Amino acid sequence: MLLTISGVIPQPQLERVRQLLQRGQFRDGKLSAGLEAQRVKQNQELVQEAELYAALNNIVMACLVQHPTYQRAVLPRRIAAPYYARYNTGMQYGNHIDDPIMGTGGEQYRSDVSTTVFLSDPAEYAGGELVICSTFGEQQIKLSAGDAVVYPSSSLHHINTVTRGERTVAVTWAQSLVRDPNQRELLYQLSQAREKMLQAQPDAEETTWVSNSYANLVRMWSEV
Repeated sequence: MLLTISGVIPQPQLERVRQLLQRGQFRDGKLSAGLEAQRVKQNQELVQEAELYAALNNIVMACLVQHPTYQRAVLPRRIAAPYYARYNTGMQYGNHIDDPIMGTGGEQYRSDVSTTVFLSDPAEYAGGELVICSTFGEQQIKLSAGDAVVYPSSSLHHINTVTRGERTVAVTWAQSLVRDPNQRELLYQLSQAREKMLQAQPDAEETTWVSNSYANLVRMWSEV
């Protein structure tokens, strides 16, 4: 499932994030890449200085994790701290899929769902589209600042070359309670129907059937 979520970071918090990023130092993104990704990765990533990183994550990750659409679509079990990536003119990221296992030591997790939170307005740069290959062809994504896109970490994807300006994003990954992406998509669709039915006719018998079916499918498919 490829899903865009509007307004993940409200405007006042977004301005604070942009101010914090201006204070940070960026380094070559290849330093955090594996051997395969190093061949195609051309970007910069924020140096993880503890105080600055904590301030950013307290805004970006709090807004993302608390967003109800993200919760329903991802069903997260573990969520990684994000990378803050910058693409200046001429930078891009070639075709790749995200590493299946991330983290180190006892903090390892499976990457099921990738999320990109856009921190630059589209007018601030040209090019730089996130291109995700799906069964319906290539999907080019360039969202407003504060919006996010959620997609399977197994998807082949790339970042088009930035031809003007600067593209800044936060990228994070989640291990879902439900490993199978098709099951996650079905649960998301069912959760939307369930929510509308609970609002429109909470006492109806069919609402109870849908609500119970959703709960029992989560119970059947989830890994805890």
